Amino acid sequence: MATTTVSAGLLRRSMVGRALGIFWGQSRTVAGVLVWMGLVVVVAFVVVAVLAPWIAPYEPNFSVQSGATPPSSQHVFGTNPIGQDMFSRVVWGARVPLAVVAISSILSLAIGAPLGLVSGYYGGLLDRFLVLVMDSIYAFPGLLLAVVVAAVLGQGIVNVSLVIALVYIPTYFRVIRNHVASVKEELFVEASDALALPRMMVLTRYVLPPVAQSIPVIFSVSAADAILTQAGLSFLGLGLPVDIPDWGLDVSRAVQRGFQTNWWSAVFPGLAIISLTTALAFISEGLNDILNPLLRRRDTR
Repeated sequence: MATTTVSAGLLRRSMVGRALGIFWGQSRTVAGVLVWMGLVVVVAFVVVAVLAPWIAPYEPNFSVQSGATPPSSQHVFGTNPIGQDMFSRVVWGARVPLAVVAISSILSLAIGAPLGLVSGYYGGLLDRFLVLVMDSIYAFPGLLLAVVVAAVLGQGIVNVSLVIALVYIPTYFRVIRNHVASVKEELFVEASDALALPRMMVLTRYVLPPVAQSIPVIFSVSAADAILTQAGLSFLGLGLPVDIPDWGLDVSRAVQRGFQTNWWSAVFPGLAIISLTTALAFISEGLNDILNPLLRRRDTR
């Protein structure tokens, strides 16, 4: 019992304090630099989204010209074929992917992670049923599934977020379940079962802490994919209403109305999408290298 209690204490400490200690100790490595670079870019986009009314020189839906004009000192990102200032639309458009990512990632985490924990630990018929359902969802290409569901639910930030959450629930489930299935074979978990401790106590105190280290990596990866999925839905006209500034919608408009004659209408929103997704990819790659003990051992050789 004493050994089990000590193991639980160590695992709980590793979930927060030790993880932060590892991250701080690795902050000057390549992985740490990747995380910091990604965080700086993501925070910059958040600041731009929050301060959009003060940063954007024009209302995003206001036509300041009679048509598309190239970048100039008056309109640094040019104007689109409708005459709207592209810099203002890019600034206001930062709110959409951040809102969708926040809602969809939290929903998919809140549903997929607990199901993965329960399925991996308890096993049996429940595990088989959940695996069958999640594998069926996972078998569909993510964007195709999102298109089908979005066509049913309709446009709107909430509906798009629900669609994307549905797409990424199986990702959380599969990773968490497989990790739990591995951890529950450890000696300290078997000792807890031998002592007839309540299963929920064993699950939350002994199994969850080591498994939780993979959640930040999954979260950042799914967040980057969510931005691309949301932009893809908007490009296809299944995202948000046209009166809401949206990067994917702006790219779609530019392509439909002649990319060669108003390339700036697609390039600047596209660069914003690439910058934000790349920043999240940097965070996920760095966190994976930092939190994965096998990769840490390989770096120390």
